[in-house]
Order: sequence, then C-alpha cells, then structure tokens
Amino acid sequence: MNDQHDHGALGDAEYAEFMELAAEEGFDAEDVEGALEEAAHGPLPVLAVVGRPNVGKSTLVNRIIGRREAVVQDKPGVTRDRVTYEAEWAGRRFKVVDTGGWEQDVLGLDASVAAQAEYAIEASDAVVFVVDSTVGATDTDEAVVKLLRRSGKPVVLCANKVDGQSGEADASTLWSLGLGEPHPVSSLHGRGTGDMLDAVLEALPEAPSQTFGNTVGGPRRIALIGRPNVGKSSLLNKVANEDRVVVNEMAGTTRDPVDELIKLGGIVWKFIDTAGIRRRVHLQEGADYYASLRTAAAVEKAEVAVVLIDATESISVQDQRIITMAVEAGRAMVIAFNKWDNLDEERRYYLEREIETELGQVAWAPRVNVSARTGRHMEKLVPAIETAIKGWETRIPTGRLNAFLGEIVAAHPHPVRGGKQPRILFGTQAGTMPPRFVLFASGFLEAGYRRFIERRLREEFGFDGTPIHISVRVREKRGRKK
Repeated sequence: MNDQHDHGALGDAEYAEFMELAAEEGFDAEDVEGALEEAAHGPLPVLAVVGRPNVGKSTLVNRIIGRREAVVQDKPGVTRDRVTYEAEWAGRRFKVVDTGGWEQDVLGLDASVAAQAEYAIEASDAVVFVVDSTVGATDTDEAVVKLLRRSGKPVVLCANKVDGQSGEADASTLWSLGLGEPHPVSSLHGRGTGDMLDAVLEALPEAPSQTFGNTVGGPRRIALIGRPNVGKSSLLNKVANEDRVVVNEMAGTTRDPVDELIKLGGIVWKFIDTAGIRRRVHLQEGADYYASLRTAAAVEKAEVAVVLIDATESISVQDQRIITMAVEAGRAMVIAFNKWDNLDEERRYYLEREIETELGQVAWAPRVNVSARTGRHMEKLVPAIETAIKGWETRIPTGRLNAFLGEIVAAHPHPVRGGKQPRILFGTQAGTMPPRFVLFASGFLEAGYRRFIERRLREEFGFDGTPIHISVRVREKRGRKK
C-alpha cells in the first residue's frame, strides 16, 4: 500500500497539517486516522451469497453484516428493497449481495436459482456458495457450481446447518463439488462463521476489480436503470443504432455480452444495460426481485447511473427505490425523463410538481428530457453525464474547506440543545467518487444541520450529479485517556 492510500485523498503536506490541527483541538491521532481511512475507501469489493432456497442464505447474510436486516422469512412476491448491504470483518469493509429468499417461480426451481445466481455473480468480486450440509449436494447445487466455474470468480464453499460433530462429517462430503474446502457453519448459532469470513477476506480483492477512472483512456461505465417498460432497451437501441462502436470485446470481458461500447457526442462510453439481461422475460413471481438484483448488479459495475423515468406516468415508489439504490451505492447520477414527446401541457405542469415533491432529495442530479422513440434530445445526455462525473470526482483542498466551514459556523451556528452548542471545529474531504467529508465537532450535530451543511457545500462548490457523504466525529471528553 502506498502512503497516498493511508491519507485518503490528502497529500502528505496537507495530511501533516491536518493532523497538527486535530491535535490542537484535542482529538486522538488514532481516532482521526481511523475516521479518515473509513471515509477514504473507494468503491468496496462485493461478495455475493448464492445457493438454493432454504439453505440459510439470509440468516448467513445477517451474521455477516452483524444485524438483522436481510429478510429472513420471505413470502413469494414480497418486494425486497435491499439486496446489497455493507459489512466489515477484521477491519476490512466490503459489500454483500444477498440473493436469499424467493419461492419457486414459473420456471421451476433450477432456472430461478440459476437466474438469481447469475446476476449476483455478475456483480461480485467473490462468491460464498451456501449448501445445506444435512441434505448434501442436489442437482440444483450442481447447476450453480457450473455457473460459478464459468464465471472464474473466487468461491468460498459454505456448508451450512452444521450444528455439531456429526454435522462435520456431512460437510466433508461436499468436497465432491470440486470447489475446494467446505467451511462448516451454523449461521443460526454463528458457529464457524469467523473462519469462513477469514477465507472470504482471502478471496476478496483489496479493492474492486474495477478501479474507476484509473484505466488510461478506458471508456467510462454508464448503467441505464429504471423500472421495467420505461424504455431502457429502446433508448439503448436508439443510441446504439446511430453510432455503434465496433464491439470487439477485449479479452476477458466477454462474460457480459450486454455491455455495449457506444459513441455519443464524440466519446466512447460503455453502457451496462440492465434491460439487456433479456433471457428470462416471463418471470412473474420474483419479477420485482429480479429487477432489483439486476439493477444492483449494473450499478455496482458502473460509475454513472442514468435513471430513466416515464414522464407520462406519475413518479412511482419503484422509481424512487431505484434512485435510492444508486445514491446508496454512491454513484454519479443523471435523471432522464423518457417519452417527453408524448406530454401535454397539463401533464407537464403536474410532472414539475411531482419532481419537486417526490425527487426533492436528489435535486442535485442533472435532468434531461428525452424520447427514446424519436431520439430527440439524446445529445443532451452527454453533457449531463460529464457534469455528473465531474461532480463525482471533485475534491476541495482542506484549507479551502476549513475557511468555508469557519464562515458557515460564524454565520449559522448550530442551535443550542440541552444548554450546549455543538460546533464544527474543522473538517477535510477524505475521498472522492463520491465526495466524502469528515467533520470533527465538539458535540453531536443533528441531521437538519448536516443537511444544511451539505446544501451549502453544493451551493459553494457545485457537486452536481453526485451524492455527498458527510460523517461527523465528536471530540471525546478530554482527560478521558488513561
């Protein structure tokens, strides 16, 4: 690891100056370094948890993330908002894609498990394959093994439901799958999960395989996301038909024939089309769930999410959910309103109101009005994407940020709470893609004040088209150290 990494986005001189400032204000050097490191992480490596239904995937995911967030009791057709979670083990952070929980659908069990595993493997850097050791390897398991082999991703085999010595013997029969050592685990009781996670850390790369923006001249990656039937495929086809780049996939990237290299506005982009995973159109039961898995897979691989919304219909909960997914993944974002040519005056009026009320929290995202059918305004997409990437990569030098924070605190101090008035003492931007700030304060800053700070940061420095992460560290009471 080079030094640059340890300081996040801070250069050596800036880092030394910053640590001096922290010491003057009575912050513990270790705390400060920890806060910087936490905020400096770029995109996290992704671990997918796959396996057939009822082998204990969601329970295992809850063990890994250390809280009960994944849905453990799934009924068919239950919409699951979340498929990715953040986790930490032995000081390393990573994301977990949970493919737990849905029932057999119209395709029969094997096909649905395969489809699900396929999306998850696609998004991941490593895979935990969960097998029920009390049942042993079934045909469905064998089918997933084939997929895993084809993907070439590192796999950790988890033999679940091993609750005692007798179970250990069951687990050892799973060597026959040819995926290496089975790790005996009881995700219900937590037995063996530590050893399994150690193996996972060995399999996971330090950082994701896609180091954003560092590939010299490599095309930027755009995910086209949105709910079904909003026109993603037609948009992609429209863009592609006019300026198709000869897609001679570079060696090793053929595992995803859906990525299209397309020339727009004189620049080559790599479009990751979520709609393009068209193989299984007739999935009824798990349709929403497939959609969110697919969207998660595309967003994880992209730098910019272009969210397509049907302008002729009211903005739906599903639209908002997809936007939230992109924001939580920390990707640059552009919102494209499709079917704009079909709007009458009245609908246009109501749409404006809806955007204000329903999309207020992402007012920072550039908006484009397009028509995938006629190709109208497609040229506006490129400047919007470029604006979003620029905001996503922007970094404010520490000195300038602190001058700005000083002005804010003087002009708009935090409200007094319980006789105390917390103050922002200083801060720094520890990372970019997306911009991540760490503020050091004398007391707890409430959410409203944090939002105010974010708003002012945007007014002052731009940050169009990118989410901003702000974390706050509060100074411990002095004299607390032994």
